[in-house]
Amino acid sequence: EPFKKLFHQGIILGEDGVKMSKSRGNVVNPDDIIKAYGTDSLRLYLMFLGPLEAMKPWNTKGIEGVHRFLKKIWRDCLTEEGTVNPRIVATGALTPETEKLLHETIRKVGEDIEALRFNTAISQMMILMNALQKEPAVPRAVMLDVLRLLAPFAPHISEELWARLGESNSVALAGWPSFDAGKL
Repeated sequence: EPFKKLFHQGIILGEDGVKMSKSRGNVVNPDDIIKAYGTDSLRLYLMFLGPLEAMKPWNTKGIEGVHRFLKKIWRDCLTEEGTVNPRIVATGALTPETEKLLHETIRKVGEDIEALRFNTAISQMMILMNALQKEPAVPRAVMLDVLRLLAPFAPHISEELWARLGESNSVALAGWPSFDAGKL
């Protein structure tokens, strides 16, 4: 076989807790979800539901949380006019607690992707974004690291924000951010 390991993913259950099926009428049309929330929100929600191998119930209300998370990242990067948020500064430093959290997040998200624990990686990014919102200013390099972490989960919004923050190449070509073990 062309792969070293076989992994069986879990099943998404309908909102009624039963396996989705057209005959039961509990199927959720992804086109409707994408129209309402966007592709990245749907991708992020499916990965955030729980462990990849578990049976997970669909909850249409649950997608609103990850959608708000993506909107928060958008607002942290750009103003309503579409210009770079003035909180993003060319140089500067985070508080020691937030800097430690940044390095922990880079390490954890990388490890979680390797172990297919997407839900905990997304949760860690949410924790980091909450901490960054409390900072008076966020260095541009830090926000670019956040976008590199987010890119495997929400590629469209990551690419858009990456370009709007002035980067010319794709975020997918930027490489993975590195963490400083001394700051953990």
